Amino acid sequence: MTSPVPAGGTRRIFIDKQSPKPYHALVQTSEAVRAAAADAGLDRILVELVNLRVSQINGCAYCLHVHTRAALRAGDTPERLGVLAAWRETEVFSPAERAALTLAEATTDAADTGAQDAAYAAARDVLTDDQIAAVIWVAVTINAFNRVSIMSGHPVRPAR
Repeated sequence: MTSPVPAGGTRRIFIDKQSPKPYHALVQTSEAVRAAAADAGLDRILVELVNLRVSQINGCAYCLHVHTRAALRAGDTPERLGVLAAWRETEVFSPAERAALTLAEATTDAADTGAQDAAYAAARDVLTDDQIAAVIWVAVTINAFNRVSIMSGHPVRPAR
């Protein structure tokens, strides 16, 4: 299966459909990560904030679409989601959410070791080791899904 051809672009292969076994392994990993996050005491809203922030950084429209809906279903508000890209400039996120967002950004920009050290230091003040590990795994996993969707050209269609 292939994606529609974007203006000035090349038709892309839906790699999740072309090679379903690796994609299913990624889905299973995501399920294990979601369970680890829950076991560590992280609520679904925090997990979805990480998914959304990483997807914003990577510019993955498809994952932004999916995880915005998931965050709203989990009970987050449109007002909070609307300011997520500028979360540091607000007071609407809890200390745990702020620590998770810092870790997610540091995981996504893996070359910035200074940001990683700062993220760990901030996270240690409010998150347990299990929670830190879970947040990093959530960020790693959504980064992988972002790349699948971006490289496949997964479309975002209007709601019906």
